[in-house]
Amino acid sequence: MKNNLGIFLILLSICLGVSCKQKTESSKKDNWVKIFNGKDLNDWIIKIKGHPAGENYKNTFIVENGIMKVNYKAYDSFNNSFGHIYYKKPYSNYKFRMDYRFTGEQLPDGAAWATRNSGIMLHCEDPMNIGLNQNFPVSIELQLLGGNGIDERSTANLCTPGTHVELLGELLLDHCVTSSSQTYHGEQWVNVEVEVRNDSIIKHFINGEEVMRYNKPIYGGKVDYNEAYWKTKEGTPVKSGYISLQSESHPVEFKNIEILEL
Repeated sequence: MKNNLGIFLILLSICLGVSCKQKTESSKKDNWVKIFNGKDLNDWIIKIKGHPAGENYKNTFIVENGIMKVNYKAYDSFNNSFGHIYYKKPYSNYKFRMDYRFTGEQLPDGAAWATRNSGIMLHCEDPMNIGLNQNFPVSIELQLLGGNGIDERSTANLCTPGTHVELLGELLLDHCVTSSSQTYHGEQWVNVEVEVRNDSIIKHFINGEEVMRYNKPIYGGKVDYNEAYWKTKEGTPVKSGYISLQSESHPVEFKNIEILEL
């Protein structure tokens, strides 16, 4: 009886330990943090081409009914005023998720490629170092595309402004690569999630389904500002950076913006 009791206590201790560990891991997995409060843009840094960081030119980014919106109501023309809104701090290992949708019509002088086009820029350079007339931050872009009602247009694609990655074990030099996602036409909300593991692996998900993964991001390729500096970084791993959302001439909305540090 004594021996049986001892064995029972040992097994109970093991089970409780496993249970506690599972609860701890589960709690950690569920510890998503809202980084957009649905009320204002106080935790975000805006940078629009042709304007200094911090200036919200023509109220390009606004908050309405708990939604962050790319808003062009005050624009007469786009005039290549590419914009980005950066969360206030950099990250390295994390999951990021949100819901997005494209609405309305593109500004008439927006580029054809920018129709129903936005993006999540990962491992961005510091927004305070962006050039006044710089188009895009050096970063890894998870490209967001909305369907045009006719063509197939995958979303959560990959673009690489000033960077390269490895895809299927080979260095990828193409600027953009399509994902395996389906097309989302109209103004429906779409859930996007990305898992970023430092300079190791990055995965894209749409509505819970993995649609792309790649590895080993490095600096390299064409940039449109501070070329000499980025030349010295060429080939080095991209380990961390800011997260930003794009304005590229088509109205788009974002909500439920959350991050989980890993």
